[in-house]
Amino acid sequence: MHVWDVTSEQAIAIQERLRQEVVCQDQIGGLQLVAGVDAAYEAGGTVTRAAVAVLSFSDLERVETAVAVRPTSFPYVPGLLSFREAPAILEALSGLKSSPDLLVCDGHGIAHPRRLGIASHLGLLTGLPSIGVAKSILIGRHAPLGEQRGAWQPLVDQSEVVGAALRTCPGVKPVYVSIGHRLSLETAIQLVLRCTGKYRLPEPARLAHLLASGRGN
Repeated sequence: MHVWDVTSEQAIAIQERLRQEVVCQDQIGGLQLVAGVDAAYEAGGTVTRAAVAVLSFSDLERVETAVAVRPTSFPYVPGLLSFREAPAILEALSGLKSSPDLLVCDGHGIAHPRRLGIASHLGLLTGLPSIGVAKSILIGRHAPLGEQRGAWQPLVDQSEVVGAALRTCPGVKPVYVSIGHRLSLETAIQLVLRCTGKYRLPEPARLAHLLASGRGN
């Protein structure tokens, strides 16, 4: 869809172009394998370590993992995370033997200033349905939500619903769910809950986070 060797201004222009291609409706078939993706940094940020954890959707058992390590080629710029992390994540995805049916990304989808966070970007690049699940808000506000599992409130930016604050565990801080690609928000919320066990993050994203940070195996 585009090259990666770009300036920040060119990256923003790419986001503005690609945002028009994001599908915010359900276009998803049978779910058998779910892949969580995340990236971390080594050597003072000069090296990106990306990880993919593939789990069976039926019982959240680990099927396969892959890790890619490569030089970091884009600076840290708020709102342009995908240009920094996606090349390594795509390399990790290319190392899989299995073919996931869904991507669960540790980051935002359309809950982004230009409606193209890393979950949407990766969804477009791979053609897969994708969900953004973030630990903190990038944009938007929401009303208070209940303490029970499954409680949620719309995340609103400039009068537009861009995601949801979702309680995945009772009494624990919410996560911020947004459409990545080829899903509705309601389906994204249901799938995140379906993929979440006893921890705050959905299991595919949690395992990918551990692998990316060097704490998984």
